[in-house]
This record gives sequence, C-alpha cells and structure tokens, in this order.
Amino acid sequence: MYSGLLLFSSRASAGTQYIPCPSERRAQRQLHNQNFCTFQPKRYKTVRHARTSRIIAAPFFPHYLFVVLNIDQQPWRRVNGTIGVASLVMQGDQPLPVPRGVVDALVACADENGILQLQAHLKVGNPVRLVAGPFAEQLAMLDELDGAGRVRVLLNILGRRVSISMDGSDLLPIHPV
Repeated sequence: MYSGLLLFSSRASAGTQYIPCPSERRAQRQLHNQNFCTFQPKRYKTVRHARTSRIIAAPFFPHYLFVVLNIDQQPWRRVNGTIGVASLVMQGDQPLPVPRGVVDALVACADENGILQLQAHLKVGNPVRLVAGPFAEQLAMLDELDGAGRVRVLLNILGRRVSISMDGSDLLPIHPV
C-alpha cells in the first residue's frame, strides 16, 4: 500500500514546448539512492514540432513525484536537500500527506511502465475532462465508445451540445462525489 507525500521536483519548464525535465529523473534517481520509494504516473502525449509528431510518455502531474515515507521514522528533511527537488509540499512546518487511497488508485490504474490506463474507467453517460487538443481542460459528457479507442463526447459550446470525436486516451474520467 502506498501512502505518499507529493513533492515538487523541479523549478520550471522552459518555453511552451514540452521538454522532458532532467531534474525529475535526477530527483527520482537520487531519492532511490537514499532508499525512498517514488512513483510518477505518466500518460501518452502527442508532441508536434516542425511538421513532425511523436508520442511520448509524459508525466501526468508535470514536475511532481509521489514519495513514500513515514514522517515519524524517516528523516524527511533529507528529501528537501536532494538534487532536483525544490521542496516537499508543506502544511506549515510539516509535509502535507496525500489523502489516503489517492496514490493507491493511481498505482492500480498504471501499467508496469507507470502509464495510466484510464480508458477502462470510461463509462457512457459519465462526465469527463478533456486533457489534450483544442478543448483541453473542458468538461464534457461521454456519448460513445468504440473498440478502436476512439470516443465521442458532447461538449457544451455557447449553450449547445456539440459532438466531438477524439482519442480515448485524451480523456480523464470524473467520478461524481
């Protein structure tokens, strides 16, 4: 079972184009050398540049890692001094724990490479968040799934429901509370 703290791993990314941040990998390697267990969920992302496109494994939460540690038994202050780490997410003078079950749910949805497999959690009629494309960060309703990984969503634009077809990996299921 993972119980983790969210830690900020790098200071900023340069430019508007996605550049894999070497300090994230460096921070993860350095934390492993100190016997800390880390997890960074990823997703496939299409990067377009100079008339070419390629698919890369990009962090689901850019510049953040989860680290498993017991605040009472492990020297958590060492994490802040680790190369590539800006700081732990803090509440006052103590690290802020991630709510119980969040990291476990992410690990359960990830494959052996840490890529989140969220398509299995998509259900017709449920709300979704678009995470890529021109309508990124918009909320929509899942209307149709097909076997090839394509989906049709209903997006509310100017008071009208508009049907949009897209790749299922560009959606994040939203679970009603």
